This record gives sequence, C-alpha cells and structure tokens, in this order.
Amino acid sequence: MAKPIIRFRIDFGPDEAIGPGKIALLEQIDKSGSISRAARDLGMSYLRGWKLIESMNESFREAVTTASTGGKGGGGATLTTLGREIIRTYRAFEAEVQERAARHFTPLARKARTTHGRSDAAPIIRMSAR
Repeated sequence: MAKPIIRFRIDFGPDEAIGPGKIALLEQIDKSGSISRAARDLGMSYLRGWKLIESMNESFREAVTTASTGGKGGGGATLTTLGREIIRTYRAFEAEVQERAARHFTPLARKARTTHGRSDAAPIIRMSAR
C-alpha cells in the first residue's frame, strides 16, 4: 500500500503562487544552467518555462534567476539566493506535510477504491494555502 501523496501550491496573492511545477523548473535550471534545457527536460516549451520564471520574478521583490544572453557559447541561467531559498523552504515544508499526511490519511487510503484495478495506487490529496 502506497502512502497518500499531497500536491500543493502556496498562494502569496491572487496572481503570485509557487507549486510543484515551478519548483521542478527551478531545480532543473539549477542542474542544467539553462531555462530552455530545463523546460525541455520537463516536457514543456521554452516559452512556458520562461513565462513561469517571469511570473516568479514578478511575484517576489528579488529575481529568482539571473540570465546571461546567448552568444558564441550560448546563454544561460542561474538561480539566485532567493531561488535556492524558495526550493529549500518548499521541499522542507513538503516533507513535513507528506509525513503528516501518511499518519492521518493512510487508514483512509486503505479504504479507498483502487485506480484502474491497481491496489497500490496512492490517493492524491490536493490543498491550497490561502
């Protein structure tokens, strides 16, 4: 029996939020040094990746990434201190939430119907912080 999984996003305001997709993008940028490569690795277009970064940069008083323009060696992107802090904070909170979810919801998960005949399917509990 798999543990219940919680997927959440944190809303700072009506148009300012971070969630699993933006966190994954920041992590991939940190690994690859490139918005385009990070977006491609996550199966999204460069434009989508750029818009997600732009929305985060507009949501905070400081930028979450810095970019260098292309040229002979190509451009790149790196996370700022704030970008890394966002990942650390989100992942730490996520670990706490997952631990609590397992304690509270595993008994209910045992009573849940299976998904497509799989008895090991984990229920997904969605929440939004407001």
